[in-house]
Amino acid sequence: MTQKPKPLSTIQINGPIPAAQARSIIEESLREAILDGRLPCGTALRQQELADLFGVSRMPVREALRQLEAQSLLNVVQHKGAVVAPLITNNAIETYALRSVLESFALRLSIPLLDAEDLALAGHYIEQLEAQTDHAEIGRLNRLFHMSLYHKAPNSKLLDLIERELNEEERFLRFHLSSMGLGKLTQDDHRALLEAATAQDIDRAVALLELHLEKACVTIRRYLEQQQSR
Repeated sequence: MTQKPKPLSTIQINGPIPAAQARSIIEESLREAILDGRLPCGTALRQQELADLFGVSRMPVREALRQLEAQSLLNVVQHKGAVVAPLITNNAIETYALRSVLESFALRLSIPLLDAEDLALAGHYIEQLEAQTDHAEIGRLNRLFHMSLYHKAPNSKLLDLIERELNEEERFLRFHLSSMGLGKLTQDDHRALLEAATAQDIDRAVALLELHLEKACVTIRRYLEQQQSR
């Protein structure tokens, strides 16, 4: 009987890691492995194992794990240490209610500060989403589109909270979008949101965002209910 490979064996290390970049390289490597499922929910990440894998001391590993915990990708569990967090489950309604409050506030703060480059980048993400069929990439681009409209909000704590929720949604979309039976995803909501932001119509942009998030919440709630009834 062949042994199943350990999750950490899926992470490829390309040569020695410069000490000054160790924390960011470890964080990004683990983040991608969590988002694409190579490190499944519930996987325990031991500091010494990671230090040996990356060829570094435990300090940058510890710092990287703290960053991933702050992004809601890891939970700290007694006797197990850092563990890959579960995907969105029955708290989807609460998650989207919180997103609506946080993202609406960030959008209000950000729109007056957006420049032509910001708006062009948001439009570029929409174009990529229109053409994209890979569900993992759709999740990533969706997160980047929303953050491109919020990132000028002069409140780093607010943006950190929003990115945590978007990370959760990205993971959910990567693993469930193909089975949700949605067909090709329309970008009408995103285009309307970008148009309102470009016109500096803050109230309309916020109303469109709230409607967009409510529709997404209904879709995910319906899907989760169907999964539970099986």
